[in-house]
Amino acid sequence: MRTETRFLRAETRFLRAETTGGLILLIATAIALLWANSPLAESYHALRELHLGPLTVDEWAKDGLLALFFYVAGLELKRELVVGELADRKAAVLPIAAAVGGMVVPALLALAISGDGQAWAIPVATDIAFALAVLAITGSGLPATARIFLLSLAVVDDLGAIAVIAIVFSTTFDLLALAAAIALLALYWFLQHKRIRAWWLYVPIAVATWFAVHEAGVHATIAGVALGLLTRVKADPGEAESPAVRLEHRLQPWSAGVAVPVFALFAAGVPIGADAFRALVTDAIPIAVVVGLILGKLVGILGASALAVTTGLAAKPRGLGWRDMAAVAMLGGVGFTVSLLISELALAGEAADQAKAAVLLASAAASLLGAALVLRRSRVHRTANPRGCMAR
Repeated sequence: MRTETRFLRAETRFLRAETTGGLILLIATAIALLWANSPLAESYHALRELHLGPLTVDEWAKDGLLALFFYVAGLELKRELVVGELADRKAAVLPIAAAVGGMVVPALLALAISGDGQAWAIPVATDIAFALAVLAITGSGLPATARIFLLSLAVVDDLGAIAVIAIVFSTTFDLLALAAAIALLALYWFLQHKRIRAWWLYVPIAVATWFAVHEAGVHATIAGVALGLLTRVKADPGEAESPAVRLEHRLQPWSAGVAVPVFALFAAGVPIGADAFRALVTDAIPIAVVVGLILGKLVGILGASALAVTTGLAAKPRGLGWRDMAAVAMLGGVGFTVSLLISELALAGEAADQAKAAVLLASAAASLLGAALVLRRSRVHRTANPRGCMAR
């Protein structure tokens, strides 16, 4: 029993590592692409459309499993806002400005190129797990502030993407279901406020909240981030860790190791034949997505950061120069998870497949370019200051 327990704990720590989460995500994406472009492609699409209860397998992946991902993101955002980097107002300005710039510029570029009423939203997101995984693998020589900056801007970026999903892609509202969701969220907050720790109360409330939000016509992943933001993040005297920290430690491995890879498995299976590659360089929407993620993110994040620092509203992270900031900003172009989700919500059929192929291409390009830049800056920092490496 003790050996088994030690194994499970080691496995959990393994899954928590950013590099592992990114690796599993990459493997799931590769399987999806190979499966969807093989002689077994029909079985892939049949499995995606298989009904399990009220939803298809594909809908369970993007509406159900991603709710867990957004719950963990909500917990992380709440922690950053209350006790983390975003708790200090001046320290919070830089990643917030960078995130806003990294959303607005890609959206404007995508809208100008595509002219589509909803495709503009696809390149606004940064994938936390994938971007941090690339930084963890290649940026060991950078100061720890590089990871904090990327994490903070990615969390704020995802919050903005969640707002876009809630406002733009929610269907007609069911006011009764929406009222039930609000009541359940209030009950969750009340139990947190009263320091109730009974998991058997919280699990049914969370499931019921997810169902009510789904039935209300709001994208169900919003339930996850709302519950995360309502979770208590400060530990009481005598308490080893707060509920938010405890839940983040327990659920992050499931989010990184199961929820996000399974979503990628059913979202990333797009055609990659000659016609698909031709569309990437001839059709407006795929071009808009690629330009938005690669160029828009770099210009938006770096430009907004420079503006905030120049005007005195913020200061550069300790130990980072502008070349370091540019390398980190390039990793902001790794859209992946949320960009794939928005592609499915914004478009349909062949247009959605083309947009998702563009997301995969742009995310791969941004990760490779970002990795090359980070490696170069990492070597510079390691040579100049061997002890100032990024904490792992």
